[in-house]
Amino acid sequence: MEGSPIPTPELPAPPASADWPSVRAWRVRTRQALIGRRLGLDGALRSTRGERARQHLLEAVDLSRFATLGVYWPVRGEIDVLAIAAAHLARGGRVALPVVVRPFAPVEFWSWRPGIPMSRGVWNIPIPAQREVLVPEGLIVPLVGFDARRYRLGYGGGYYDRTIAAAAERPWCVGLGFEAGRLESIFPQPHDVPMDLIVTDGVH
Repeated sequence: MEGSPIPTPELPAPPASADWPSVRAWRVRTRQALIGRRLGLDGALRSTRGERARQHLLEAVDLSRFATLGVYWPVRGEIDVLAIAAAHLARGGRVALPVVVRPFAPVEFWSWRPGIPMSRGVWNIPIPAQREVLVPEGLIVPLVGFDARRYRLGYGGGYYDRTIAAAAERPWCVGLGFEAGRLESIFPQPHDVPMDLIVTDGVH
């Protein structure tokens, strides 16, 4: 039922210190707990809350202002934004998916539209079969966790941080995730890049 609470695996205590080894270990444990929380949510309820988050995104951001929009292929219970991407294409915009071309390097964004041939990339995530590099002006970025300062906790590879930091012109970035991922802090480090906006299924 809609009123059912989100399963809440216990989150670890804050790191003992602000040094990177302590924070990194805390992030590993916190990431596991938050992904477990997300995957443990009843599928129908996760879908309902995902739809609410998508609606909040569309209310908060005029995506048509971006000629090219970078999105993501949803995995591990992430909010599905492919319908939003298809609508952007229908308005005459372009859409691109992130592709890891080299380990621990900025990603490329390859042109995507529904029905094109796909292959499997790093972590077995679907990517366009043909490389057509685009440069998005705006990015919808998936969240595992996040804090009030708009820092995101991702999967730990640092690919979005590297990509945004290396961009000739920084794209405008909105993080999209479930309110259950809200944290007091992710204990940001010098390499962490905050989002311009965070949107969830929570109070809007």
